Amino acid sequence: MTTYTDTLQAAAQVVDYGRTLEKEIRDLEVEIARYPEIKQQFNGRWLAVKLLEQDTDMQARLLLASGGPALLTKAQLSYARLEDEYGEEIDVLIADRRYQFIHDLVGEVVQKKSSDLTLTDKIDRLVTHRILGIPIFLVVMWTVFKITADVSAPYLDWVDGVIGGPITNWAAAVLAVLGLAGTWFESLILDGVIAGVGGVLVFVPVLMSLYVTLAILEDTGYMARAAFVMDGLMSRIGLQGKSFLPMMVGFGCTVPAIYATRTLENEKDRILTGLLVPFMSCGARLPVYVLFAAVFFAQYAGLVVFSMYLLGIVTAILLGLILRHTLFRGKEQTALLMELPPYRRPNLKTIWVHTWERTSSFIKNAWTLILITSIILWLLMAIPVGADAGSFADTDVNHSLFATVAGAISPALRPLGFGNWEASGALISGFVAKEVVVSTIAQTYGLSEDDTETAVAPTTFLQDLGAIGVGFVQATADTLKALPLIVGIDLSGDADEAVPSDLRQVIYAKFEQSSGGHGALAGLAFMVFVLIYTPCMVAVAAERQELGSKWMWRSVIGQLVLAWLMALAVFQGGLLLGIG
Repeated sequence: MTTYTDTLQAAAQVVDYGRTLEKEIRDLEVEIARYPEIKQQFNGRWLAVKLLEQDTDMQARLLLASGGPALLTKAQLSYARLEDEYGEEIDVLIADRRYQFIHDLVGEVVQKKSSDLTLTDKIDRLVTHRILGIPIFLVVMWTVFKITADVSAPYLDWVDGVIGGPITNWAAAVLAVLGLAGTWFESLILDGVIAGVGGVLVFVPVLMSLYVTLAILEDTGYMARAAFVMDGLMSRIGLQGKSFLPMMVGFGCTVPAIYATRTLENEKDRILTGLLVPFMSCGARLPVYVLFAAVFFAQYAGLVVFSMYLLGIVTAILLGLILRHTLFRGKEQTALLMELPPYRRPNLKTIWVHTWERTSSFIKNAWTLILITSIILWLLMAIPVGADAGSFADTDVNHSLFATVAGAISPALRPLGFGNWEASGALISGFVAKEVVVSTIAQTYGLSEDDTETAVAPTTFLQDLGAIGVGFVQATADTLKALPLIVGIDLSGDADEAVPSDLRQVIYAKFEQSSGGHGALAGLAFMVFVLIYTPCMVAVAAERQELGSKWMWRSVIGQLVLAWLMALAVFQGGLLLGIG
């Protein structure tokens, strides 16, 4: 009687791996037969195939067997000959031949009626369709993008308010009890330490919303389909389909986009994707575009803002092609080989475990660099320079070391049209967070964000706790209201804040002055520089954690150089063409 094992062994014997590969398998079988200890333990053909697949477990076992080292040497020589012959990894070739055998066998013995198609098969006919698959994928990714960028925003504001309000107030009260109120140490704790850690924690709602959506897509089985659909397009710049997801998320925030590269198994794909993600214009850059477009291109503001996003995409594509033929030249492109799992209902416990593991990893590993950088920037703003600067930690920003450093950098920006220390200082502060570029410009130009701000009455500890709870409930309600934003419907009823006219006037005057009467060109060059140059320090910390220090520095320096060159091309090219 034929057993199931006998059937499997017989099937293994009839898989034809091709003339050249079969010859090497037979030669290895002959070699295996020379060693009785090995021959008694393993089937000769099976072991030969395992050795050609570079099975590490089997290699380790043979090292301890009599004759094993010699057999491994013979197998390595066979592998090298096959690799030269086929020009690809042999384990992938063997797997491909097996799948081809299975496909042919199934085609001969199985006939499937349309009525026998499973629900997964029916969905895949639409989701993985050659033409419809990409639009469906873009709709799904748009949903992820909107959830990450818009739906999570109320919780982001809530965390920011808690850190900037009650937690800061509690720390100030403790310092006052200790007799440290009004000292430089208070400024260090409040403006350096708490603000620095808060710069990390404020991203947690964004990260959690991203990881929740990613976990849902993974658990339902759609993530594999998305990679399959986009593989053809991404392969043109040396990447695989999975790389498109982090780049799409980058439009919401660079930080979770870089962490999303963890879904890529291949190190080369992960590094190249991580290098291209920062060119996807994050939402934090949008206020800069809106402000400068309103100042210099009021009639075409929408078109100018859209062009910034488009420029980031084009830059990433061109840079990907360049890197593929330079730093990543000679590296084999990873073939996308995966099994499409059946669609499943997502498991809440699995989603929570994946979300918490990824979020806690970010909190534990990213805060150190950010805290150090925040303290350094605080010192620059606190140290007075000159007789009129004031005292330490109570320094006029115009006479601070920050202004001095920014002034030292500004000559390098003069060819770009915005070589004043205020613009340089805004770009420096933009390294902390791109959101503060506009507020830094307002502060350095002698304008406050809200000149009519009234004093806030002191609150008790219990009142602060109540405010935190009320704020959380309000954030939850606002999040529910924000859900329709996914399809472009705004239920919040909040009107966009107009750009203050005095701020527009002073920016226009300063850029006209620094550019020699070509303020519009200088403003456009400034926007391009903000788009391309080094992302915020949180993103840099993420790059260091995910890509390593070497690639982080390459990214930081490379983006600075590329931003300078592109802004130079915009300003000087515009002058040569007589534009602006």
